[in-house]
Amino acid sequence: MIPADRPRRIAAADSSARRTPWLGSALLALGIGGFAAVWIMLGAFTSRQNSWMAVLAALDIAWMLRLGGWRPGPRRAVVGVAATAMTVLLANWGITASHLGRAMGLQTWESALKLGSDHAWTLAQLANNAGDLLWLALALVIAAFASR
Repeated sequence: MIPADRPRRIAAADSSARRTPWLGSALLALGIGGFAAVWIMLGAFTSRQNSWMAVLAALDIAWMLRLGGWRPGPRRAVVGVAATAMTVLLANWGITASHLGRAMGLQTWESALKLGSDHAWTLAQLANNAGDLLWLALALVIAAFASR
């Protein structure tokens, strides 16, 4: 007689055997780039930094790590924090490039390629106030807990 839960155990074992290692990294890259693109569009539309989006980015990254099959633990938490920081960096770079490009008659991607790191850093410091920095710090903490 076969126990009722045996087919489920077999299916779970088969799915873990077929897991592809690059899928988790691909989902993570998709999550970073996709969320940064949405954040940049929102920033271009509202002409604001919208730093509260960093918290949503942290939750999105945690979800992508789980979907990608990353094993729970401190390594996944570190990857989640790093991916959230990368999303914040890309979004701020894109929002800055969008605002500069609009003033100079360039598309966002054209302006992003011409934007230097020192200029971007200076403009990001001017654009982000204490409230924005609080949202960004909160997002990193949420990323650490949600991703582990």
